[in-house]
Amino acid sequence: MICRGVRGATTVTHNDRDEILEATRQLLALMIRQNGIDPKDVASAIFTITSDLNAEFPALAARQIGWMDVPLICTHEISVPGSLPRCVRILLHWNTDKPQDQVHHVYVRDAVRLRPDLCQVPEIDWQELEQWIEQQMVHMK
Repeated sequence: MICRGVRGATTVTHNDRDEILEATRQLLALMIRQNGIDPKDVASAIFTITSDLNAEFPALAARQIGWMDVPLICTHEISVPGSLPRCVRILLHWNTDKPQDQVHHVYVRDAVRLRPDLCQVPEIDWQELEQWIEQQMVHMK
């Protein structure tokens, strides 16, 4: 197996704890489902947020859906003038046999501006995605 990087990004409208966690759970769920990721194969994950977000650690979203054994870390994205505000990014280090060109990176909401070349995510049924997330969270209780 080779360790591959899987990238994703999303945005929120406010510096709000619940909104940051919800958007991060949704992004992580899309990354998992688009790639068939099993948390047992994730070596680690880095979560970054822009400096205008500080209401919560986005890595908590991964814990909420059951990633208890995956090493996680949060940090701030470099604050470049004119860069995308209120953005949450994830970099997963994933052990997989998939070649790099079969890894699907996920950019949603305003984050599609970051990598328009990688934004070929199928249409998202947000309600169904939330149901999947809820199922993951129920297993944690």
